[in-house]
Amino acid sequence: MKLQRFLPILFIALACVLPFLVSNYRVFQLTMVLVYAIALLGLNMLTGFNGQISLGHGAFYAIGAYTAAVLMDRFGLPYWAVVPVAGAVCGIAGFLFGLPALRLEGLYLSLATFALGVAMPQILKYKGLEPWTGGAMGVTLTKPDPPEGLPLSQDQWLYFVVLAWLVVLFQLAANLLDGRIGRAMVAIRDQPIAARAMGVDTAMVKTLTFGVSALYTGIAGALGAVAVQFVAPDSFGVFLSISLLVGVVIGGLASVSGAIYGALFIQFVPSVAESVSKSAPWAIYGLLLIVFMVLMPGGVAGGVRALLARVVVDGKRRR
Repeated sequence: MKLQRFLPILFIALACVLPFLVSNYRVFQLTMVLVYAIALLGLNMLTGFNGQISLGHGAFYAIGAYTAAVLMDRFGLPYWAVVPVAGAVCGIAGFLFGLPALRLEGLYLSLATFALGVAMPQILKYKGLEPWTGGAMGVTLTKPDPPEGLPLSQDQWLYFVVLAWLVVLFQLAANLLDGRIGRAMVAIRDQPIAARAMGVDTAMVKTLTFGVSALYTGIAGALGAVAVQFVAPDSFGVFLSISLLVGVVIGGLASVSGAIYGALFIQFVPSVAESVSKSAPWAIYGLLLIVFMVLMPGGVAGGVRALLARVVVDGKRRR
């Protein structure tokens, strides 16, 4: 337990040092890792802890990104002000989508969310929304400058902004999942009938979980839009939704720390696959995916927990 409590501190310390050791491009990649980690944590609360499968969370990521882009480009709001607004918009959208989704479970729910993910790029291209969304051409943003006096580049400053959001959101998620609502979420996932018998309002908990999950994903989308400096409908296709689900499974279902591992997989494994074979990168990607699932069926977080447990047991034996 002491070792597990020490790991977040070690992660934050390492994360604060990394931007000064690598190039600006690597800093940008690490920023996207943090962005994806926030989105994966939101999806993991829905799928891993509450048992609702979503194949359309890329749509909420897109809503958050476009909310931030429109507010910055059309209304001139600063980047730090649009992020919570984007999260609130996506939280409301997720809550409203969760209301009719209460009638669906399992594969039917996954198909409904898949339909949302498929439809979102076409909705963003709709001519009636083109004055706001830019249509197929998208919206270009300007990367924010660091405050005067700080010896940081634009990429380094944005990295620390995203890191601050990640630390706050991860702490809030940990507190939520360790509390009464978190226990209700897990109870609904494992034994929904018993949860209702114990007085849990399953409909409200599931809807709120959908809203909170969408809120996290929307914040990630807003931060990602600021980091990439560009949003376009084709950037938020259904493959993004599938990639987020893959990241959740690879990182570890029902694991807060698994979001970090899954984000690393999403960001770097496709590049590794392309470097191995430029003619068939997705074949290599699929092979690596199979290897991860065979070697760590509980996700990377499960593998890390098993390794830490073995280290502790070996240490006690030696004593």
